[in-house]
Amino acid sequence: MRLSTFAPAARALAAAPALAALAALPAWAQEAAEEAATEAAPAASALDTGDTAWMLISTLLVLFMILPGLALFYGGLVRAKNVLSILMQCTMITAVVIVVWVTWGYSFAFGGGDSPYWGGFGKLFLSGVTPESESGSIPEYVFIAFQMTFACITPALIVGGFAERVKFGAVIAFVVLWVTFVYFPIAHMAWDGAGLFYGWDTYDFAGGTVVHINAGIAALVGAIMIGKRAGYGRDNMAPHSLPFTLVGAAILWVGWFGFNAGSAAAANGTAALAMVNTFTATAGATIAWSLIEKAQRGKASMLGAASGIVTGLVAVTPAAGFVGPVGAIVLGAVASAVAYWFVAVVKHKLGYDDSLDVFGIHGVAGIVGAIGTGIFAAPALGGVGYPEGVGMAGQVWTQFLAVAITVVWCGVVSAILYKLVDVTIGLRPSAENEAQGLDLASHGEAAYHS
Repeated sequence: MRLSTFAPAARALAAAPALAALAALPAWAQEAAEEAATEAAPAASALDTGDTAWMLISTLLVLFMILPGLALFYGGLVRAKNVLSILMQCTMITAVVIVVWVTWGYSFAFGGGDSPYWGGFGKLFLSGVTPESESGSIPEYVFIAFQMTFACITPALIVGGFAERVKFGAVIAFVVLWVTFVYFPIAHMAWDGAGLFYGWDTYDFAGGTVVHINAGIAALVGAIMIGKRAGYGRDNMAPHSLPFTLVGAAILWVGWFGFNAGSAAAANGTAALAMVNTFTATAGATIAWSLIEKAQRGKASMLGAASGIVTGLVAVTPAAGFVGPVGAIVLGAVASAVAYWFVAVVKHKLGYDDSLDVFGIHGVAGIVGAIGTGIFAAPALGGVGYPEGVGMAGQVWTQFLAVAITVVWCGVVSAILYKLVDVTIGLRPSAENEAQGLDLASHGEAAYHS
């Protein structure tokens, strides 16, 4: 057979690859288009509407703790001539710290720097934050607002240590300096990914070191440096309205669910655990305080029950997401016993005037709670366990180191700041103004009229 006989077949075979390529072009074009679209499309958002909704609510609950919760709790504990001064201090501290937080505080705490001690200048005036910015599964703005309420309540707690004897302007000046040089660095160390305590795997779920030990130590230093109230130990300085105090304590308990369960930063099982522990630890502490008071004084008082409520809330703050509900009851009861001893015995023996027992409750129960978290986080005690390779002894040591650094840093820096404010604008009002009461002396108004 001649070769020409095979020519058509040969040409067909030669053309086959080209025809196959042409046939594949639509598929290739579709794949290329899909790849280009994938590259051009923004990454899938990690935002979760349920988490966001819960954190919005939690943020409002923490604000509710300050105004009116803490304001009423403290307001009821002071004398009638000073109640408005406490309400005004809580109000203005909240407003001022909000402004400080969005200008430089958020950056100093969570600015994205690599330092283990502070966050840097990267987010001054909330630079780079947009409605699309994310912090885990929630918008960054929600995280900013939630943390802002923590920054507001912490210095508001301090004023109970020197209540009834510091000028209004001096309180605000001290607070601006204190949050800048004490609160923001400790918050960074405990809660920022680059922070010193965070790197140690320290357990501080909602602010044992950052909020309560910080506030308690600053209050103690202030009480000692400023001195006792005029007439302390001689005049009647009983609380003027225990109903106010109980209402404030109850509001604090309600708001604390945002404080503790909100610190999970999500609507999840950890938030649920923190919620249950906020119930059980507080109940254990309240019962313990009242039982001890009954045994010591023969009667359980309303003031004691309110003190037990706050003590339990403080003690469980660092532990809320790490211990079990039964362990939380024990932790609250132990913290209540130790705090009672400081309030009823140690304060009087040492002679300092911590007006509203900020150190005795927040400082002492905060320390017990922070170190106790290392114990009660043990799985055998119902806790969630420890980081890999760390046992109870190692975690307790880590907790102790974080507490010790917080105590030393806060104590030293707070003392410097009190002195600075005193030599510039003065801390104490005149003897006449203090005797008259700060409501009239500082604000020109009275809470009650006969």
